[in-house]
Amino acid sequence: MSGKVFSRIGEAVRRNGGAAGFTLIEVVLALTIFALLGTILYGAFALSHTAVDKSQANALRSQKQRSVADLLGSYLRSAYPYRSSPQDQTVFFEGGSDRLAFVSAYSHGMGGRGMAKIFIGADGNVSAATALRLEEVTPVRFDAEEGSTGESHRMILAERIEGIRLAYLDPESEIETWEERWDGKERRTLPRAVRLSYRDAQGQEVRWTFPIMMHVLMP
Repeated sequence: MSGKVFSRIGEAVRRNGGAAGFTLIEVVLALTIFALLGTILYGAFALSHTAVDKSQANALRSQKQRSVADLLGSYLRSAYPYRSSPQDQTVFFEGGSDRLAFVSAYSHGMGGRGMAKIFIGADGNVSAATALRLEEVTPVRFDAEEGSTGESHRMILAERIEGIRLAYLDPESEIETWEERWDGKERRTLPRAVRLSYRDAQGQEVRWTFPIMMHVLMP
C-alpha cells in the first residue's frame, strides 16, 4: 500500500516539474526580447549623449564668437582719426574688401590704453578656406622710424572660414550706403561703422556691425 502511495507522489512531482519548465522556443523568444530592449536603450543613450555633445559644442562656438566680437568691437569702436602731423588732413584708414588697417585708441597689449596700429583680415587666400587674423603693433610709427623694433601681437580669431567681407558705412550719405573700400587719404574721414561677415567652419553666416565712436571727433 505504501509503495503505491510513493509511486503516485513521484508521478505528481514529475508532472508538476515538467509543467514549470521553459521550452527552447520560449527561452529564445525571451533572449530576443531582452536583446531588442537592450538595443533600444543603447540607441536612446547614444542619441542623448550625441545631443549633449552638440549642445556643448554649439555653446563653446557661440561663446568664442562673442569673445571675438567683443575684442574686434573694442578696437573698431576706438578707431582713431590718426594724422601724421597737425597740418596733414588725411586720415590713416586703409579699408579693403577683405583686409583693414587703422589706428585704434584701444590697445589690448597695453591693458586697453595707448594707441596701436591694427590689422584685421584674411590670413591667406580668400577664395578658399582661410583664417581671420588680428595683428596689433605698438607703438604707432609712420615716419622714418617705422622699421625700428616694436611689439607685434598676432592672433587667429577664426579658422577654416570662407567668404570674408568687409564693408564701410558712408557718414556723408543721407541713406544707408555701404562701401567695399575706404581710403582715409581720399575721404579724409573715418567711416561711421564697419561691417564684417564670413561663413564659419559649419557653413553658417556670421555678421557683425561695429560703430566707430571716434567719428564724432572728426571736423
